[in-house]
Amino acid sequence: MRRFVHNELTAIAEALCAVAISAPVAFGVRGIPKADAGWWPITVLIPLSVGSAVSGVLACTRSTRLGSEKLDLERAVALDPETVLPTLGEPFLRSLALRFVAFLVVPTLAAALLWEPLIALMPLALVPERLARAAYAAYWERRHGVMLWQGHLPDQPLRKGQHLYSSVRQLAS
Repeated sequence: MRRFVHNELTAIAEALCAVAISAPVAFGVRGIPKADAGWWPITVLIPLSVGSAVSGVLACTRSTRLGSEKLDLERAVALDPETVLPTLGEPFLRSLALRFVAFLVVPTLAAALLWEPLIALMPLALVPERLARAAYAAYWERRHGVMLWQGHLPDQPLRKGQHLYSSVRQLAS
């Protein structure tokens, strides 16, 4: 089990890792684009990032059509007090999903090498949505005085997409 906010921040780190891998390779092989060569990928990346941010903010509303983060968090179930929770200091690198990083790197790097090097920056378009969702989850946790958890517990089955919450006081003891 991992904290919900931790999952969102991990996804941001994975997108940044994908850019950190693909951009140097693409720019090293194809060269850094010149300013007069046309920066159309940046003009595509900015609207994608804005759309991603708007999507993240709208997901924090009650609208079920947009994948309501707010409703998901309000449906969280209390965690059994006897459950042993993982430590909050779990190493961040161990929580990265290397398959997702590879999923981002392979097509991005292929497009950047074959077509346009600036495409190596496209995973950055994922960051604003995840950042909005993480900020809302942190706000929700603080407002309710609990910590949200995501994961599987054999003793406490959940519905799909349901979260658990624990008291902050429970963690302190």
